[in-house]
Amino acid sequence: MAAPNQPDSTSPAGRSARPLAVVVVTYNSADTLGGLLDTMAIGLEGIEQWEIVVADNASSDRSAELAEGHPIGARVVRTGRNGGYSAGINAAIATVRDDADVLILNSDIRLSRGSVRRLVEPFGSNTVAVAVPRILHEDGSLYLSLRREPSVITAWADALLGSKLGSGLDLGECVCATRHYEAPGAVDWASGAALAVSAEARVAIGSWDESFFLYSEEVDYQRRARRAGFTIAYVPQAEIVHFGGDYNANPRLYSILTTNRILDYARHHGSAATALFRLAVLTGEALRSLGGSVVHQAGVKAAMSFDPREPPIGTRMRQEARNA
Repeated sequence: MAAPNQPDSTSPAGRSARPLAVVVVTYNSADTLGGLLDTMAIGLEGIEQWEIVVADNASSDRSAELAEGHPIGARVVRTGRNGGYSAGINAAIATVRDDADVLILNSDIRLSRGSVRRLVEPFGSNTVAVAVPRILHEDGSLYLSLRREPSVITAWADALLGSKLGSGLDLGECVCATRHYEAPGAVDWASGAALAVSAEARVAIGSWDESFFLYSEEVDYQRRARRAGFTIAYVPQAEIVHFGGDYNANPRLYSILTTNRILDYARHHGSAATALFRLAVLTGEALRSLGGSVVHQAGVKAAMSFDPREPPIGTRMRQEARNA
């Protein structure tokens, strides 16, 4: 349903009649959430029916109260626990109408005028499940958000050549050559910091996998979309700004990211291929930890200790919450 303070579009010819739910998952996100909500009005110009749903994962910094008090009129779903990013998405989506497209945003995103309407335009085709925007850093430089399907080749290219050189040879997982960001097209997957999902795809793909807790859930979801016969569309005319990247400076988050990279791969490949993939990840982290980086040292430990027989972190945290 449309928010009561929905802005009028100044471009009637370019309006989108498809209902849209904007989903934001928060966990102690008060420092960034207000800035996102401040840009919602201009970002949603041209969307006729919309609502904003904030799924708060038991924040202790009044993130939920900030969202409720913002004039944009967000609706807050309190999950009661920090079940992870996918759990927050699922909790929010469970409360929106079935025929609504969904735009999922990190709290550190800033929208540009009319960017959302441009992003969801590909949903006029029933073949597009997910649409992803062109993402910029705060300084206006390009955020390298597009990715290739993880493989033994991409993992070893990244480990031995580095992301940019490996990608320049079209071998690495990151699509780092800027030429690939100039025109729209289909991609394997893209950053989960900002992506839109069509209503049709939501029905076909199902819920987000909560076992990942954080990181790689977007890899899994977009792979499932492709396997269901849909396309992931890159839409460069929709530009947004991203302030994020906490895992680059946080050993705990980087450890989760590394573990989930291997977990995601292991779920779709045999033991021999997984061993080669894990060795590639370990090699890359070891080489990058030689300079004393505590983040990459955490990556080494995560790769070494990975055990596919252990429950993933999201599953463990749900079990701990039930037993608490």
